[in-house]
Amino acid sequence: MLTTRTLRLARAARSLAAAVPLVLAAGAAPAAAQRPTLSPNVRQFVSVDTSVVALTHVRVIDGTGAPVRENQTVIIREGNIAAVGDAGSVAVPDGAQVLDLTGKTVIPGLVMMHEHLFYPTGPGVYGNEYVSFSRLYLAGGVTSMRTTGNVGGYGDLNWAASIKAGEQPGPWIDATAPYLQGPGSGFTQMYALKNAADARRYVDFWADAGATSFKAYMNITRAELKAAVAEVHKRGLKITGHLCSVTYREAAALGIDDLEHGFFVSTDFVHDKQPDLCPGQAKGMAALAAVDPNGAPFKALVTDLVKHHVAMTSTLTVFETFTPGQPMPPGLDVLDPILQAQFAQRYAATQKNTNSIYPELFAKDRAMELAFARAGGLLIAGTDPTGGGGVIPGYSDQRQVELLVGSGFTPLEAIRICTLNGATYLGRANRIGSIAAGKQADLVVIDGNPAANIDDIAKVQLVFKQGVGYDPAKLIASVKGRAGLY
Repeated sequence: MLTTRTLRLARAARSLAAAVPLVLAAGAAPAAAQRPTLSPNVRQFVSVDTSVVALTHVRVIDGTGAPVRENQTVIIREGNIAAVGDAGSVAVPDGAQVLDLTGKTVIPGLVMMHEHLFYPTGPGVYGNEYVSFSRLYLAGGVTSMRTTGNVGGYGDLNWAASIKAGEQPGPWIDATAPYLQGPGSGFTQMYALKNAADARRYVDFWADAGATSFKAYMNITRAELKAAVAEVHKRGLKITGHLCSVTYREAAALGIDDLEHGFFVSTDFVHDKQPDLCPGQAKGMAALAAVDPNGAPFKALVTDLVKHHVAMTSTLTVFETFTPGQPMPPGLDVLDPILQAQFAQRYAATQKNTNSIYPELFAKDRAMELAFARAGGLLIAGTDPTGGGGVIPGYSDQRQVELLVGSGFTPLEAIRICTLNGATYLGRANRIGSIAAGKQADLVVIDGNPAANIDDIAKVQLVFKQGVGYDPAKLIASVKGRAGLY
């Protein structure tokens, strides 16, 4: 549960003109000022907004996987990290706002790579959740994210721009265009591609409109995907996929950058798979359940993906909601009451399903994702607040970190997957994803030590985005009981 505590603030008596020592990471350099201009609508959620802030006596998990550093001082100046180092070696600048964070931990802002600004409200229909979901993501510690699929069209692009302009609170957004999908999706909010030429036209149209990312979906053909990949790459952008009609190995050969949902939706092991046709989710999952993660066929697929530099997005949170025996997901109390009741009924039915394939598949995919990462693959992470509901932004992002640890990653590895790995995929690792002098001050203050107890990842007290500190409790309170319809 997200909590806030009283932070001890003090003002130093020395002059602001005092020099700030820089403790630079290898290759890092100070960046230009980043502290944004915020609208009154955003300022109501801000609790720290001064040009120079000192986080003192804090535990640092820097996002690189390096060991925890105790009793550190982090200096934030004009939205950037100016210094980070041992408390005795980094001087607090004159006039800085000082936050004594003894017993607390700071991690990089989460960089989550399969998020949405919509939620299931009926069969085949999603409601756009720009206000509530943006605030919940930020409250949960997400400072950058990719909207991996879009049913809001221009709405998603405009909302991303309004956040960037300081008009709305929320994470920085890599805004994905509406889905690249052929006929047969069953979703009324998706366009059906006609052919490869249409795929090229579609990419060009949405890139011109401002989309910065693309996603192929389940019923796309190889020719359409090939054309889309080529057009996306011409723009210097990236394309991911939740696939079915195209196998992972085929997509890698066509140049796709990323694959969604771990191995859950891979159809590479369906023995009678027909070219360009989705064999169906049930058949694909049944085939995957028979695969040995230590066997030669699976290892060969992993080798091929790594060779082609294809990243993979883990979205364990959405599959957890389909898996009997898993706990009720966190954060349901923020939902509209009707949507709360709707998910509670589905959760109860899931727990009674004694014939479900998901317990076996859930465990197997976790082992496969671990194997992919251990083989050198770039594993990134997201939550996917779709399915049958119950995946709540912010809360689920914290839960994803916990689930990665349950998969066999160390807490420091899991935090890296959800911070620096995502930044690396986005091509923004020089600015975000880890804690080092010269980088943007996107930071999460946690009441506890998630390196020792990963459950502490949910104890978020304060979220810095571009050096401005946001109050999670205020963000959550502003949408509680309305999320899912607001």
